[in-house]
Amino acid sequence: MAEEKMTAAEISELTRKHNFGTWRFQKSWNPMTVVDAEGCWFTDGAGKKYLDFSSQLMCVNLGHKNPAVVEAIAEQGRSLAYIMPGYATESRAKLSQMLLDVLPEGLTKFFFTTSGTEANEAAFKIARMYTGKNKIVARYRSYHGSTAGSIAATGDPRRWAMEPAGKLHGVVFAPEVNCFRCPMKHTYPECGVACADYIEHMIVNESDVAAVLVEPVVGTNGVLVPPKEYMPKLRDLCTRHGVLLIADEVMSGWGRTGEWFAVNHWGVKPDILVTAKGITTAAVPLGLCATTQKIADYFNDHYFSHGHTYEAHPMTLGPAVATIREMQRMKLVDRSRELGEYVGKKLQALKAKHVSVGDVRGLGLFWAVDLVQNQETKQPLNTMSDKVEGKVLVVDKVAGEMMKNGVTIQAWISHLVVAPPLIVTREEIDLGIAALDAALKIADDHVAELKK
Repeated sequence: MAEEKMTAAEISELTRKHNFGTWRFQKSWNPMTVVDAEGCWFTDGAGKKYLDFSSQLMCVNLGHKNPAVVEAIAEQGRSLAYIMPGYATESRAKLSQMLLDVLPEGLTKFFFTTSGTEANEAAFKIARMYTGKNKIVARYRSYHGSTAGSIAATGDPRRWAMEPAGKLHGVVFAPEVNCFRCPMKHTYPECGVACADYIEHMIVNESDVAAVLVEPVVGTNGVLVPPKEYMPKLRDLCTRHGVLLIADEVMSGWGRTGEWFAVNHWGVKPDILVTAKGITTAAVPLGLCATTQKIADYFNDHYFSHGHTYEAHPMTLGPAVATIREMQRMKLVDRSRELGEYVGKKLQALKAKHVSVGDVRGLGLFWAVDLVQNQETKQPLNTMSDKVEGKVLVVDKVAGEMMKNGVTIQAWISHLVVAPPLIVTREEIDLGIAALDAALKIADDHVAELKK
């Protein structure tokens, strides 16, 4: 007898009742039931299709249901679904070999995890074991994960509920690189890259600093693209002071910015690189912590004190091999760079049209539209405190209006993230930006009300 199929409403209600909705007040969570997804689109329980204009959580880089990745999942399950991390497998060897070709030069030793947050935890432990030092310099306007150490290194309000997390986990915070709202402008009106200089000041005065942790292009917290001098200067000061540079490319890697990894834009080679998301186009959960050979060699004669049951899980590695091959076959890194110019021009036109748009910034297919109360003062429409206190955010209203019109977009505090799958067409880009254009009337009207 066939099992009775649940309705979309039943699925949503059971999910809401028995699951925690992440980063939200639970009473207002009414999750949409999704029944299918393919390419740049997904379908809800009522049969309505939505353009996925932020690749879910900036992770479905190949789009949904890529046939090669789906087949790789099935084949891996048929051949070897699990074996403990102490054994070698073909998928592990193949992926390791492929990573040598696509990662920044010099990263040759790998630890596989099941998420970006776990990859960061591995990076912190490796940095501390290798250097014999403890402190991690992180930045405000950053997100590095949700587990104990990585949330402690996160510089946005998701850390606040866990305080004093930073102090307990040896994290100290530096100014972010944010040329639109420079945190140093009152002290250094013509600051250049004073935010990098200040990190050097911290290293000298803090002592016991093992590593500096940065998202080369900040993700959730605003797609903050540094000036060209920033990353090379950071690399130089870390080298001079014997401090490791950790690049968190969980979101900015895998062609998202028009390079395999964002650090390549500036020719910078980190000591440790962490990534996840696009490594499997999010079809299965995989994270990666990659180190230089110099760091790896240290552990030949020193105990490597880290590991977990699902490290190098075969079901996660086979699909990663397929994902990289698909990216190479379709030349998606080049495509991201080329389409990025098209998206940038379209978004800049919105800035000129809408009084609520304060800034548009990005690289490749990774852009932010920053909403403001006033284009001159750059005051945001909402604040981090508004988010934590559960106030209705203008960006959420804009995103909600876009969803009504069949386009989904990620919204965070006072900006929206435009990051479609790397397979997106120009026609789909036009559709998504048209929906954003129409929905921005909500933000413009809000600005007009504030001026009354």
